[in-house]
Amino acid sequence: MASQYGYPRSFAAARHEDTVDLTRLFEQASQGDHEAFGMLVGEHLARLDTAARLILRDPELARDAVQEATLRAWKNLRGLRDPDRLGAWLHRLTVNACLDIARKRRGRTFEVELTPFHDAPVSDPTSRVADTLYVERMLAAVDPAQRAVVVLHYYLDLTLPETAATLGIPVGTAKSRLNRALAAMRISVADENELPVPATATERFA
Repeated sequence: MASQYGYPRSFAAARHEDTVDLTRLFEQASQGDHEAFGMLVGEHLARLDTAARLILRDPELARDAVQEATLRAWKNLRGLRDPDRLGAWLHRLTVNACLDIARKRRGRTFEVELTPFHDAPVSDPTSRVADTLYVERMLAAVDPAQRAVVVLHYYLDLTLPETAATLGIPVGTAKSRLNRALAAMRISVADENELPVPATATERFA
Protein backbone atom coordinates (compact mmCIF):
# COMPACT_ATOMS: atom_id res chain seq x y z
CA MET A 1 0.00 0.00 0.00
CA ALA A 2 1.33 3.43 -0.91
CA SER A 3 1.85 6.17 1.64
CA GLN A 4 0.50 9.72 1.25
CA TYR A 5 3.81 10.68 -0.36
CA GLY A 6 3.58 8.03 -3.06
CA TYR A 7 6.12 5.59 -1.62
CA PRO A 8 5.43 2.09 -0.33
CA ARG A 9 4.19 2.38 3.25
CA SER A 10 7.30 0.63 4.58
CA PHE A 11 9.38 3.24 2.74
CA ALA A 12 7.65 6.26 4.27
CA ALA A 13 7.24 4.77 7.74
CA ALA A 14 10.80 3.53 8.13
CA ARG A 15 12.65 5.03 11.06
CA HIS A 16 16.34 5.38 11.66
CA GLU A 17 17.24 3.39 14.79
CA ASP A 18 20.07 4.33 17.10
CA THR A 19 21.84 1.08 16.36
CA VAL A 20 21.95 1.67 12.62
CA ASP A 21 25.15 3.03 11.16
CA LEU A 22 24.21 6.32 9.50
CA THR A 23 27.23 6.28 7.23
CA ARG A 24 26.48 2.76 6.03
CA LEU A 25 22.84 3.64 5.38
CA PHE A 26 23.91 6.74 3.52
CA GLU A 27 26.30 4.76 1.34
CA GLN A 28 23.63 2.16 0.59
CA ALA A 29 21.07 4.82 -0.27
CA SER A 30 23.58 6.60 -2.50
CA GLN A 31 24.00 3.35 -4.40
CA GLY A 32 20.27 3.10 -5.08
CA ASP A 33 18.96 1.23 -2.04
CA HIS A 34 15.36 2.44 -1.58
CA GLU A 35 14.97 0.84 1.83
CA ALA A 36 18.10 2.55 3.16
CA PHE A 37 16.89 5.86 1.75
CA GLY A 38 13.54 5.35 3.43
CA MET A 39 15.24 4.79 6.78
CA LEU A 40 17.30 7.94 6.32
CA VAL A 41 14.38 10.15 5.29
CA GLY A 42 11.55 8.56 7.28
CA GLU A 43 12.37 10.18 10.60
CA HIS A 44 12.27 13.64 9.01
CA LEU A 45 8.94 13.36 7.17
CA ALA A 46 6.68 14.62 9.96
CA ARG A 47 8.76 17.77 10.48
CA LEU A 48 9.01 18.36 6.74
CA ASP A 49 5.24 18.06 6.45
CA THR A 50 4.69 20.47 9.34
CA ALA A 51 7.03 23.03 7.80
CA ALA A 52 5.42 22.71 4.37
CA ARG A 53 1.90 23.07 5.77
CA LEU A 54 2.83 26.21 7.66
CA ILE A 55 4.61 27.77 4.68
CA LEU A 56 1.99 26.92 2.05
CA ARG A 57 -1.09 26.91 4.32
CA ASP A 58 -2.59 24.09 2.27
CA PRO A 59 -2.22 20.39 3.19
CA GLU A 60 -2.42 19.11 -0.39
CA LEU A 61 0.20 21.55 -1.64
CA ALA A 62 2.34 20.72 1.38
CA ARG A 63 2.16 17.03 0.52
CA ASP A 64 3.22 17.83 -3.03
CA ALA A 65 6.14 19.90 -1.75
CA VAL A 66 7.39 17.15 0.56
CA GLN A 67 7.11 14.56 -2.17
CA GLU A 68 8.99 16.80 -4.59
CA ALA A 69 11.67 17.46 -1.97
CA THR A 70 12.21 13.78 -1.22
CA LEU A 71 12.36 12.96 -4.92
CA ARG A 72 15.00 15.66 -5.39
CA ALA A 73 16.87 14.21 -2.43
CA TRP A 74 16.76 10.74 -3.96
CA LYS A 75 18.10 11.99 -7.28
CA ASN A 76 20.84 14.15 -5.78
CA LEU A 77 21.85 12.20 -2.68
CA ARG A 78 25.34 11.51 -4.01
CA GLY A 79 25.97 15.25 -4.05
CA LEU A 80 25.54 15.47 -0.27
CA ARG A 81 28.99 14.85 1.15
CA ASP A 82 28.15 15.00 4.85
CA PRO A 83 25.43 12.58 6.07
CA ASP A 84 25.10 14.62 9.27
CA ARG A 85 23.71 17.48 7.16
CA LEU A 86 20.88 15.34 5.78
CA GLY A 87 18.18 16.90 7.96
CA ALA A 88 19.15 20.47 7.13
CA TRP A 89 19.45 19.54 3.45
CA LEU A 90 15.98 17.97 3.40
CA HIS A 91 14.50 21.05 5.04
CA ARG A 92 16.19 23.25 2.46
CA LEU A 93 14.83 21.11 -0.38
CA THR A 94 11.37 21.24 1.18
CA VAL A 95 11.41 25.01 1.63
CA ASN A 96 12.62 25.46 -1.95
CA ALA A 97 9.85 23.17 -3.20
CA CYS A 98 7.33 25.20 -1.19
CA LEU A 99 8.60 28.47 -2.64
CA ASP A 100 8.49 27.01 -6.17
CA ILE A 101 4.86 26.02 -5.65
CA ALA A 102 4.03 29.41 -4.12
CA ARG A 103 5.55 31.23 -7.10
CA LYS A 104 3.56 29.12 -9.54
CA ARG A 105 0.35 29.82 -7.63
CA ARG A 106 0.99 33.52 -7.08
CA GLY A 107 -2.25 35.41 -7.47
CA ARG A 108 -4.41 32.35 -6.94
CA THR A 109 -6.61 31.83 -3.90
CA PHE A 110 -5.42 29.29 -1.36
CA GLU A 111 -8.07 27.01 0.08
CA VAL A 112 -6.81 26.71 3.62
CA GLU A 113 -7.60 23.65 5.69
CA LEU A 114 -6.84 24.20 9.35
CA THR A 115 -5.42 20.93 10.60
CA PRO A 116 -3.48 20.22 13.79
CA PHE A 117 0.28 20.41 13.47
CA HIS A 118 2.29 17.26 14.14
CA ASP A 119 3.83 18.73 17.26
CA ALA A 120 0.66 20.32 18.64
CA PRO A 121 -0.32 19.41 22.23
CA VAL A 122 -3.30 17.08 22.55
CA SER A 123 -4.25 17.66 26.18
CA ASP A 124 -6.51 20.67 25.49
CA PRO A 125 -8.34 20.45 22.12
CA THR A 126 -10.02 23.85 22.56
CA SER A 127 -6.72 25.58 23.21
CA ARG A 128 -5.13 23.74 20.29
CA VAL A 129 -7.82 24.92 17.86
CA ALA A 130 -7.52 28.52 19.05
CA ASP A 131 -3.75 28.32 18.79
CA THR A 132 -3.95 26.89 15.26
CA LEU A 133 -6.40 29.56 14.09
CA TYR A 134 -4.32 32.34 15.60
CA VAL A 135 -1.05 31.13 14.13
CA GLU A 136 -2.64 30.57 10.71
CA ARG A 137 -3.96 34.12 10.75
CA MET A 138 -0.56 35.52 11.68
CA LEU A 139 1.29 33.50 9.05
CA ALA A 140 -1.19 34.60 6.38
CA ALA A 141 0.08 38.16 6.80
CA VAL A 142 3.53 37.46 5.35
CA ASP A 143 4.85 36.17 2.05
CA PRO A 144 6.16 32.58 1.71
CA ALA A 145 9.83 33.59 1.87
CA GLN A 146 9.33 35.37 5.20
CA ARG A 147 7.03 32.58 6.38
CA ALA A 148 9.81 30.07 5.74
CA VAL A 149 12.15 31.91 8.10
CA VAL A 150 9.48 32.07 10.81
CA VAL A 151 8.68 28.36 10.47
CA LEU A 152 12.30 27.22 10.53
CA HIS A 153 13.25 29.47 13.44
CA TYR A 154 10.20 29.20 15.70
CA TYR A 155 8.58 25.88 14.82
CA LEU A 156 11.62 23.78 13.97
CA ASP A 157 13.76 25.50 16.62
CA LEU A 158 16.65 26.29 14.30
CA THR A 159 18.98 29.10 15.27
CA LEU A 160 19.20 32.06 12.90
CA PRO A 161 22.54 30.82 11.49
CA GLU A 162 21.00 27.36 10.98
CA THR A 163 17.92 28.92 9.41
CA ALA A 164 20.07 30.99 7.07
CA ALA A 165 22.16 27.95 6.14
CA THR A 166 19.04 25.89 5.45
CA LEU A 167 17.67 28.59 3.16
CA GLY A 168 21.04 29.32 1.57
CA ILE A 169 20.94 33.01 2.49
CA PRO A 170 23.17 35.27 4.64
CA VAL A 171 22.37 35.45 8.36
CA GLY A 172 21.67 39.17 8.01
CA THR A 173 19.06 38.46 5.34
CA ALA A 174 17.41 35.83 7.52
CA LYS A 175 17.30 38.23 10.46
CA SER A 176 15.86 41.00 8.29
CA ARG A 177 13.15 38.71 6.90
CA LEU A 178 12.31 37.49 10.38
CA ASN A 179 11.99 41.02 11.78
CA ARG A 180 9.80 42.15 8.88
CA ALA A 181 7.65 39.05 9.22
CA LEU A 182 7.14 39.49 12.96
CA ALA A 183 6.25 43.15 12.51
CA ALA A 184 3.69 42.34 9.82
CA MET A 185 2.22 39.47 11.83
CA ARG A 186 1.77 41.58 14.93
CA ILE A 187 0.11 44.37 12.97
CA SER A 188 -2.23 41.92 11.24
CA VAL A 189 -3.78 40.76 14.50
CA ALA A 190 -3.56 43.98 16.51
CA ASP A 191 -7.17 44.99 15.89
CA GLU A 192 -8.76 41.55 15.74
CA ASN A 193 -10.70 40.54 18.82
CA GLU A 194 -12.87 37.66 17.65
CA LEU A 195 -10.26 35.05 18.60
CA PRO A 196 -8.52 34.69 21.95
CA VAL A 197 -4.76 35.10 21.90
CA PRO A 198 -3.33 31.78 23.08
CA ALA A 199 -0.23 32.00 25.24
CA THR A 200 1.48 29.22 23.30
CA ALA A 201 1.09 31.15 20.08
CA THR A 202 2.28 34.50 21.37
CA GLU A 203 5.24 32.95 23.17
CA ARG A 204 6.55 31.64 19.86
CA PHE A 205 6.76 35.14 18.44
CA ALA A 206 7.86 37.00 21.57
